[in-house]
Amino acid sequence: MTSKIKINVKGKNIERFIKRLKTNNIDLLKIEYIKYNEVNIIIYKKDYEKILDIKSIYDVNITNFYGVIKFKQIFSIYKHIILFIVLGIAILLFLSNIIFHVEIIHNDKDLRNLIINELENYDIKKYKFKKNYTEIQNIKNDILNKYQDKIEWLEIEESGTSYIVRVEPRIIPNNEVNYEKQNIVANKSAIIKKIITKSGEVVKNINSYVNKGDIIISGNIYLNDELKDTIKADGTVYGEVWYNVKVEYPYVYSEIKEKNNFQDVYVLKLFNKEIEFTFNKFKEKKKEEITILKHNLLPISLVEQHQQEIETISLLLTSEEANDKAITEAIKKMNEKLTGEEKIINYKILNSSVEEDKVIVEVFFTVYEDITDYSKIEEQPKNEKN
Repeated sequence: MTSKIKINVKGKNIERFIKRLKTNNIDLLKIEYIKYNEVNIIIYKKDYEKILDIKSIYDVNITNFYGVIKFKQIFSIYKHIILFIVLGIAILLFLSNIIFHVEIIHNDKDLRNLIINELENYDIKKYKFKKNYTEIQNIKNDILNKYQDKIEWLEIEESGTSYIVRVEPRIIPNNEVNYEKQNIVANKSAIIKKIITKSGEVVKNINSYVNKGDIIISGNIYLNDELKDTIKADGTVYGEVWYNVKVEYPYVYSEIKEKNNFQDVYVLKLFNKEIEFTFNKFKEKKKEEITILKHNLLPISLVEQHQQEIETISLLLTSEEANDKAITEAIKKMNEKLTGEEKIINYKILNSSVEEDKVIVEVFFTVYEDITDYSKIEEQPKNEKN
């Protein structure tokens, strides 16, 4: 990268001139004879002034540049084009990392608003910077943990400059319902696998298909087609239910390892920059912060951060390894929503696609699950049968 130049020398007795250059300790990097009285010589740029001082009758002209000076010359000629290209690439990279749209896919307006508000707390909204894979997973898990009673399933997918959020509300059997007279009904479509009856009359068979709301254990007690009594049906029903789970897994797999190093640091926030007042900066860290001072108009604040040092371990996976990890992640997510006797009966890979930076796997699960729910029995004449 040292600056060099090619000079063209013309004159009588070229060999005498070359000898003169060597006598003056000028490095001759390459000599190319053109004619008996003309030669091209490559030298270091720093020696050019010496040559001009000793050239005497010889005609010396620069014909080419090499190294740093060559880049400077090219930049000088094409600087406007280069700056325009660099600026264009910078703008493109900047815009490609900005969120321009967040779409929540669900019909329930209240649930959509809940998710939108939670995502905004994590700066997932219009005109904010996109998050990396690890941050998205942490945000998703935080929301799921916070709303375990409301949200059963949550996926945040990146699509260009947009985020597509798929959500499924949690359907929890209302075990606190205590109707004086009630039926046991299905809380979702399923195939009945087990019925535990404490009171009431079983009206569905094992391995029969039921829709949401169908009566399984009736509180109406009949004898010879005549309603004899109406009681509170009690029991538990397990059924075979089905789920489709879609998982994306990147080829670059990152795992966060927490270290046993902690510190409290004051941090000045200026726009998107953070200035830490400490001599021991953690390269990577988890942090919890308390705002001490904040400007009402400008994005400037002083906070106190409780930091824990972490280390991100990254692995480059093959498509087969990423596919296996995606399946494992899908099984893990499915198991997270199961409790007690509930379990995965079987699963099948519906679709697996390979993209430039990730694999996408869709898994069909057959699950053994508690489908118990309750419905109040309205009073009716005893000679009428449900």
